[in-house]
Amino acid sequence: QVQLVESGGGLVQAGGSLRLSCAASGRTASTNGMAWFRQTPGKEREFVGGIHWPLGWTNYVDSVKGRFTLFRDIAKNTVYLQMNSLRPEDTAVYYCAAGLYGVTNARQYDYWGQGTQVTVSS
Repeated sequence: QVQLVESGGGLVQAGGSLRLSCAASGRTASTNGMAWFRQTPGKEREFVGGIHWPLGWTNYVDSVKGRFTLFRDIAKNTVYLQMNSLRPEDTAVYYCAAGLYGVTNARQYDYWGQGTQVTVSS
């Protein structure tokens, strides 16, 4: 069983930065990647970015490329989402997920964190 615990959300002004953390335990052979999704009321959960745990490869949705960066600390079993140049449209609940690297469909992930609110004011 994989458990994910997120932290780091909050309120920030447009143009500011936040760093989200996701601490993982109980990794399995089916979870070579970790990803961040975000969701706003009434909308589907949207893929933000993913990282290949062993190799560190990353991929991102176009809207965050150049602004968001994923990296991991293998010793701490933690993945981070560094968010810079935040925009009001980045406001959402952000979720960490564990699964196969490269998968962008939220329905294909079995393991989720509890979510953390990110609010960007204009």
